[in-house]
Amino acid sequence: MKRLKRILKRMLITIISILVILFVLVALFVNLNPEFGGTIPDTKKERFSKSPNYKNGVFENLGGVKMSMGFSDYIKGMRGFFASQSNTRPNGNLPTVKVDSLELANYSGAARLIWFGHSAFLFQKNGKNILIDPMFGPVPAPHPLLGGKRFSEHLPIEIEQLPPIDMVLLSHDHYDHLDYKSILKLRDKVKMFFTPLGVGSHLREWGVPEANIIEMDWWDDTLFEEVSLKCTPAQHFSGRGLADRGKTLWSSWVVQMDSTNIFFSGDSGYGSHFKEIGNTYGPFDFAMMECGQYNELWKEIHMMPEETAQAGIDVKAKMIMPIHWGAFKLAMHSWTDPVIRVTQKAKELNMPISTPRIGEFIYLDSLREDEEKWWNEVN
Repeated sequence: MKRLKRILKRMLITIISILVILFVLVALFVNLNPEFGGTIPDTKKERFSKSPNYKNGVFENLGGVKMSMGFSDYIKGMRGFFASQSNTRPNGNLPTVKVDSLELANYSGAARLIWFGHSAFLFQKNGKNILIDPMFGPVPAPHPLLGGKRFSEHLPIEIEQLPPIDMVLLSHDHYDHLDYKSILKLRDKVKMFFTPLGVGSHLREWGVPEANIIEMDWWDDTLFEEVSLKCTPAQHFSGRGLADRGKTLWSSWVVQMDSTNIFFSGDSGYGSHFKEIGNTYGPFDFAMMECGQYNELWKEIHMMPEETAQAGIDVKAKMIMPIHWGAFKLAMHSWTDPVIRVTQKAKELNMPISTPRIGEFIYLDSLREDEEKWWNEVN
């Protein structure tokens, strides 16, 4: 009996020691890894307190909507994510259209967009260059071992080859939208970063000067070098670390320049905010609408494809483009499920839809529905 007690005691001490070591390693990783970003200073929290979206030290969705996953749902989701699944990644690298750096640098024509996969875009018009959620990294995680690689081996163009950037718009602080190494490469060629409240803390931590950051609340608007920006609501959440959920705001964006009016949804579940945005700032020439990384377990914060098509109608878009797909596996659905389902629903609703290849120019003065289902070439 005494021997058994000694064995059990040693086992308990070993388990506790292992747990302590793991805790210390995790703490060191979180505190020393710059990927996690910065913390919110008290002076910023004072400003946040004036926001109707800020309560009890965190930002909230309209109506207090939250992701309603219980512990059993988390276990179910984790089991599903790591289980063997078919077609969640393409069989080969996604085709990308290469973009010439000089062609970008010398462009001063009508409004056009370039999609880099997922939610990253370059918007160009009249010599202005605006980057939206410029996640150019290979893995949407604080360490390469914690996430899956991008579906395409090469981007249409590398960051170093981009022309000087007038504006960067960020929708929120998740790794698949705000990428540390991308910001490091961009910070010296960007005039101004625009973020929802609090997201600027990460940029400051990464060396972006305070003078080059403008943080905005929902329904704030500003004019910067003839570009009118509106920070508009989204139904999502935020956080990069273990204890910073809801500490920064998330948003969608309206970009207006001369006669061009476009909408970028950011990440969002379906809600009444889309109709409110459409009634306030629509109709839109083009709307980039979230469509990917969804599941019934978390539909409050990521739209299902059929909802994406309806949201396009709600915001009064003349044409929508499904985004948040074609780059990373962050859910259990097949990688082509988003574009197949949203295309079908858009057709039912008579909602024009664009599905360009990664890197293909999208000219807003000559929009057309795409007949070519390029994703079928990969499977």
